[in-house]
Amino acid sequence: MPLPEPLERMTFDVATLMAEHPPLIHHPNKRVVFEIACGEGSECSGEIGYTQWPTFPLPERVDPTAGLDALESRCGIMDYEPVEDFPGAVEWHVNFADQMLFFAYGSGLFAQDEMQCAEHPALGALVEALRADGHRAVTETADGPTPVLVTGVERRVKVKTNMNAKKGRPRGLYGNEFAVASPEAVERATKRIDPPTITNIIAMAAPTYRNGRYERSMIERILVTAYTGFAAAVAESERMAPGAPVAIHTGYWGCGAFGGNRVLMSLLQLLAAGMAEVTCLVFHTANAEEIPLAEAGRIITEELATGEDLTADGLIDRIDAMAFEWGRSEGT
Repeated sequence: MPLPEPLERMTFDVATLMAEHPPLIHHPNKRVVFEIACGEGSECSGEIGYTQWPTFPLPERVDPTAGLDALESRCGIMDYEPVEDFPGAVEWHVNFADQMLFFAYGSGLFAQDEMQCAEHPALGALVEALRADGHRAVTETADGPTPVLVTGVERRVKVKTNMNAKKGRPRGLYGNEFAVASPEAVERATKRIDPPTITNIIAMAAPTYRNGRYERSMIERILVTAYTGFAAAVAESERMAPGAPVAIHTGYWGCGAFGGNRVLMSLLQLLAAGMAEVTCLVFHTANAEEIPLAEAGRIITEELATGEDLTADGLIDRIDAMAFEWGRSEGT
C-alpha cells in the first residue's frame, strides 16, 4: 500500500530565512551559543526542506524481529557521526519534540530538543517563518501524530554537556543546568563547526508524563508515531537518493522529563524501524544504561517472535499484556 503524501512541503533559502525571520533567542546563555554559531563573519547558506506528515496506518502484518537486524547501539549522546557499514546512507536524527515544533528553542532549557535547535540555529528561523505565514507548526494533533521532517539543516556548533568542574560546569550543561551556568562556561563548552555539517531531522512527539500502567491506546499511539516518522524518512530518502540505505539515529525518546518507560520506548522504536524497513537504527544510549535496550531486544526475541508474522493489532495486544508501567520524570 502506498504511503500518504505529506500534508505540507516547503523549501527555504537559509540566508533569506535567517534575515527575514531571525531566531528569537531569549536566554543569555542561548545567545552565547547563537553568537558563536552565527555571529560576525559567519554566513548561513544552503536550502532546507520542510515536510509535515499525516498519521500512517500500521502495516497489516508485522515481523517483530526486523528491527533487530537493523540495530546498532552506541554509548553516549548523538554525535552526528555517520554509520560506517552503510556508506552513502541518507542519515536522519530524531528530535525528541514537543507537540509545538521546537517551541522552547530560545529559552533556558537544554534537553535533547533544545540542544539540537541550539546546534542547528536555522531551526528557530524555520519556526518563526512558519508562524508568520500562519502554518500550524505542530508534531501532533488531537487526531494523531503529524511528524515533521527537516532536511539539509546546518549544524554550526557543538556544545559539550558533560561534567567538567575545571571548565565551570561541575554538574554539566544538560537540561536545567544550562540556564544556571555562567556565560563563560557556556562559551568554553561551545565549539564552532567550520564548515558546518548537514543534518536531516525527524521531529516527533512522545507522550508527556503519566503514572501507572500504559493503556493499550497509548502503546498504539506511540508505535504509530514512531512508524509514521520513520516511514516518512524512508520515503523522503528514496526521493532524495533513490536506492540509498537509510540510517536513523535515536535514543531513549520520551524518557527524560516525560518519564517514559525505557524498555517500552526502545521496544516500540525497534518495532517501528522494522515496519518502516529502515536499513540501520542507531540507538544512542546517552549516559544511561544499555540494559533497557537489551531488554527490549530480549522481549522481541523471546516473547514476540513466533516464527510467523503477527497482525499489528495482535502485536499491540501482546505488548499491552506485559503491563508496562510509566517511569519517573527526570525533571530536565
